[in-house]
Amino acid sequence: MLSRAAFRALRTPPVLSVPRIAPIASTSQRLRFYANKPGRNNSWRPSDPIKFDESNKSRPNPVNPQAQPEFDAAATPERNTTPSEAPGPGVSEAARPDAARDYAPEQEEFAGPKSPQENADPTTESPQQPQKPLPDLRQGIPSTFGAEFGEAEAKHKTGTHDPNNVTDDPAKEPGSGGAGREGGELPKSAYETSTDRRRNRVANWSYLITLLFGATGAVYMGRNWESEEEEKANPDAPSGWALGLMYKRAKARINNQMGYYTEPTFPKLLPDIEPAPPLTLVLSLEDLLVHSEWSTKHGWRTAKRPGVDYFLRYLSQYYELVIFTSVKSMDADPIIRKLDPFRIVMWPLFREATRYEKGEYVKDLSCLNRDLSKTIIIDTDPAHVKLQPENAIILPKWKGQPGDKGLVGLIPFLEYIAMLQQGGNIDVRSALKSMEGKDIPAEFARREARLREEFRKELEAEKAKRGKHSAGGFLMGALGMGGGQGKLILADGTNASEGMAQGKMMIDMFREIGRKNYEAMDKEIRENGEKWLKEMADEEKKFQEEQMKSMKSSAFSWLGSGAPPPQQENK
Repeated sequence: MLSRAAFRALRTPPVLSVPRIAPIASTSQRLRFYANKPGRNNSWRPSDPIKFDESNKSRPNPVNPQAQPEFDAAATPERNTTPSEAPGPGVSEAARPDAARDYAPEQEEFAGPKSPQENADPTTESPQQPQKPLPDLRQGIPSTFGAEFGEAEAKHKTGTHDPNNVTDDPAKEPGSGGAGREGGELPKSAYETSTDRRRNRVANWSYLITLLFGATGAVYMGRNWESEEEEKANPDAPSGWALGLMYKRAKARINNQMGYYTEPTFPKLLPDIEPAPPLTLVLSLEDLLVHSEWSTKHGWRTAKRPGVDYFLRYLSQYYELVIFTSVKSMDADPIIRKLDPFRIVMWPLFREATRYEKGEYVKDLSCLNRDLSKTIIIDTDPAHVKLQPENAIILPKWKGQPGDKGLVGLIPFLEYIAMLQQGGNIDVRSALKSMEGKDIPAEFARREARLREEFRKELEAEKAKRGKHSAGGFLMGALGMGGGQGKLILADGTNASEGMAQGKMMIDMFREIGRKNYEAMDKEIRENGEKWLKEMADEEKKFQEEQMKSMKSSAFSWLGSGAPPPQQENK
């Protein structure tokens, strides 16, 4: 092995780098230049033997064993491979006067073991020093300026005071076991920057302001009622300054404000009518009167249920018709306009008129401003009518079958209730309760067939006894829905008793009148329907123009310049 002195002797001295001034041509460019020189013979020929110039004897031989020990001619393979304590083969200590400076036995790196066994012996290694605990950097990297530059000066001036102790409290020195971190680390405040302190200060003020506003708002919401109407509307939260009463009043006010999103738009969804309508029939829209479906070929399509026109026009002479849907007005209004272009249905109500409870839209009939004893609702979802189930008729959903007769099949039953209403005030809920859990069209047809058979027998007995019992009273009693005895005058002035004496049931006479009214209405629609639609379109356009004028007038008045009078605008 070569010694360090030998390696240093063989080390090539560094060459000073000089910046190039001009680009140097590559070797291939020089070769092409000399090879293509004009008049030059580029053919191959043997070169002359190499001759050494011995005229200059003063110049030393470049390969001289005496001057260069590394080229010693007397060296042998055994000599070259034999390890020695000398710095290198053929290099003596005398030839290197600086060998003592480069290598000395007292140097630590040359004082270790020499054999492989000694080198591998772990006992010869120096014992490892115990590793100090690593600092806690979870709160950031603390500043080390004081430890690097100010420790000696601080100790000289203040004894053993640590410059990183920003509290100036000796009990909180990092090494004193006080509030500082263990292991001699800095306190938590040393890891906070000015931005952190400013952020914490702003957060504390924000908490305080929020608390003050919350307390002020709670007191304001829990104040006494300002009017007697409010106090009467909330009997569970009377006026008073007790904490419990203030909490109840605040809760009632918050619920009233949230009611804007969960309660119907108005407390009275339908206007007052004088005289009040005898009966009100509320109809759902989706899957009862129409059915909508979507397909990739046609997109959204809406189908009208078979018999809808006849159903609406026939029952409009007995009932105040209302369409009450849980669909938004912007989606349902175009459908209702096409379904009922002649406005047979008096009032349309949309999702805005429903009550939102536990994720469901409920149709609250108590908000209709109508007598519930004279109100019937027909729907396909029991959840929509869960507040007044005794007023509801639940039908299966119509899925678009072309031959469906479920809607038209209800006409005889609804017609019979209207007939009873003309004879006297009845409660429709009792009539619906008699049909509870049954198929209404089939059950009413069965009862009517049985009634006809009994009516025929009763009529024969009446002819024999000369009017001992009233046939009209017998009819209402046979159907199981109540009724009174005596004369009954129909809408066209026909005496029901005289019709029964002729062999007609009262329901037959009532249907004849209703059929005549329907035929007259249908004829009028066919003859004047187009004219009515045009007039309604003109009225709607005129109404929109008036609304636009009103909006412009309001805008001008808000800007401070009054709009011109309507008479001047028309000139």
